[in-house]
Amino acid sequence: MKEIKAFIHRNRIADIIHALKVNHFCDKPCNLSVVDVYGTLRPIDNKEQNYSLELGEGIINEVKLELICKDELLERGIEIIHENAQTGQDIAGYIYVTDISLAIPIKN
Repeated sequence: MKEIKAFIHRNRIADIIHALKVNHFCDKPCNLSVVDVYGTLRPIDNKEQNYSLELGEGIINEVKLELICKDELLERGIEIIHENAQTGQDIAGYIYVTDISLAIPIKN
C-alpha cells in the first residue's frame, strides 16, 4: 500500500475530491483525509497571503490531502491530483508518496 500526501491550494481541493470520485478512485472504503494547514506555497493573489508571527514569514492557508491506496492505483491517483491541483503557477503544490508496511483495521 502507498500513502499519497499532497500539499495544495485550498481552492483546488473540491475539484480533486470530485475527480477522485468520478474516476471511482474513492469507492468504498476510501482512506482519504483533508486537513487545513499553513504553508509557504506562493499565493495565487494577495487575498491568499497572510503573515505568521510564529514563523516570521508569509504563509497561505493550504490543504494537506492524505490518500491511502493499493500499489496498482498509485500512478492514477497521482495523475488525478496533479491534473486537478494546477493553478497556472509554476509550482502549485507538492505530492509525496510513502510506503505503508502495515495497515491494521480497527474493528469491534
